[in-house]
Amino acid sequence: MKDEQLLKEVTEKATKWLAPEYDAETRAEVQAMLDADDKTQLIESFYKDLEFGTGGLRGIMGAGSNRMNIYTVGSATQGLANYLNVAFKDLGRQISVVVGHDVRNNSRKFAEIVAAIFSANGIKVYLWDSFRPTPETSFAIRELKCQSGVNITASHNPKEYNGYKAYWDDGAQVIAPHDVNIIDYVNRIKSVSEIKFEAVPENIEIIGKELDEKFLARIKTLSLSPDVIARQHDLKIVYTPIHGTGRELVPQSLKNYGFTNIIHVPEQDIPDGNFPTVDSPNPENAPAMAMAVEKAKETDADIIMASDPDADRIGVVIRDDKGGYVPVNGNQIQFIFNNYLIQRNKELGRLTGNEYIVKTIVTTELIKDIADAQGVKMYDCFTGFKWIATVIRENEGKARYLGGGEESFGYLAADFIRDKDSVSAISLMAEICAWAKDQGKTMLDMIKETYVKYGYSKEQGISLVRQGKSGAEEIAALMVKFRENPPAAIAGSPVVILKDFLKLEQTDLRTGEKTKLEMPATSNVLQYFCADGTKVSVRPSGTEPKIKFYIEVKDKMTSPEQFDDCEARATAKLAVIRKEFGCD
Repeated sequence: MKDEQLLKEVTEKATKWLAPEYDAETRAEVQAMLDADDKTQLIESFYKDLEFGTGGLRGIMGAGSNRMNIYTVGSATQGLANYLNVAFKDLGRQISVVVGHDVRNNSRKFAEIVAAIFSANGIKVYLWDSFRPTPETSFAIRELKCQSGVNITASHNPKEYNGYKAYWDDGAQVIAPHDVNIIDYVNRIKSVSEIKFEAVPENIEIIGKELDEKFLARIKTLSLSPDVIARQHDLKIVYTPIHGTGRELVPQSLKNYGFTNIIHVPEQDIPDGNFPTVDSPNPENAPAMAMAVEKAKETDADIIMASDPDADRIGVVIRDDKGGYVPVNGNQIQFIFNNYLIQRNKELGRLTGNEYIVKTIVTTELIKDIADAQGVKMYDCFTGFKWIATVIRENEGKARYLGGGEESFGYLAADFIRDKDSVSAISLMAEICAWAKDQGKTMLDMIKETYVKYGYSKEQGISLVRQGKSGAEEIAALMVKFRENPPAAIAGSPVVILKDFLKLEQTDLRTGEKTKLEMPATSNVLQYFCADGTKVSVRPSGTEPKIKFYIEVKDKMTSPEQFDDCEARATAKLAVIRKEFGCD
């Protein structure tokens, strides 16, 4: 009966998409779903509306209210335009926005529609002349003193996806109350006829090279070791954009820093929303880096780096001590950056005691250990760079930002951008590699030294994919289970601290004492901390049909020679924990 009622509801909803105000292609696609014997696609396309999550609006492209198409993009933009015209009604000048996009299929089309709708609502639009890295849109909003911005991207998602990231006037993604208010204004739109699709050309200005030059010039100011780069300028760097937007600006930034030996992967330099050389264009996954690794073997490269399709994430592969190549995980990327930025600022006499770094709550605790030892304040925040940007905003004029990031291969080294940025991250990582080489060390040597000094840590992220409506229900049920029945021990070690960020409550299980967690909002995240330093975090993804587990285990490492033994023990322990949480 429940399934019959759902089918009736989605059928009624889909039938409205056969009206004349929808284009012929959309009507034909919807009619085909209605006519099909198998109603799965119909249900998946219409059972809900796309909603803003940690990364904005994101979904599979196609017809339907739960799909990315010109109408869902149009509704989001009309709602945002209506809200901007209310929120900035006393601005005293024309409201302005930046509109950018990545290389995905339909991204340029969606970006032009977004620009048209803003312009039709009396809003000034700065539209990029072509695809650009996501962080450059954030930079441009600040540089052009705009009130908002939109970037059409689905980051590292599979080719079937696209997305819509909305930004506010500080160049950061929208948070409360604006995100909730925008959704409210979007939900007020009941008809396609309310969306102003007809562009007003005089309200649209094309931007390009001039902003690129300003962006790259600012990124160059982040360099802390130009003398080292001068000596190690011929460092062999393999870089791949994985068919994405980093193709032009990342190599230019490396050259600006002084690097002269940038090795390309020609097949992956071609912008292509189908990402033909990889199954998934995600530098977090080793297969996406395979062609770059082969190029490194051919050229005896020092380091391999990649950016994802919208060039906000960074992938890193380094030389091991046997002459091969090993990937650097997202947590290691974070502590490499933070360790270097803190240490070099200290060496240059720039640490005053009023500096800070930021990490997300699911990122390794090793970063806090480093910050505490060096006298640098560290802030924890929720997953997503809008929360890192929130910490930056709250500290503006009070303390100096050194850097911040999260375990999912994103880092932000500059406060003049308010989203993760691979252009600056790749440039700085090359500098760090040169800095190590200048001292006769490898990047792996640096990692081992960090473990000896601050303690060994190994992390693993696991995502369980659960598609569609039934998958969403299963994920919700798992979160209820973990919340109501927390484990007493993990891999034999007692759970001593439970953090529930939905309740903003921390419980010390040894004493029963409860304390309030100081966070700017609530989030459906659970964390278990064990007596032996193990940490497990559980949360549903805000942008994908997944429940995510983040596991961290600790060990003692008193010399670099103990690294392999620590790795073996940690790998075995991670396997036990995965099994205990039903991840295998």
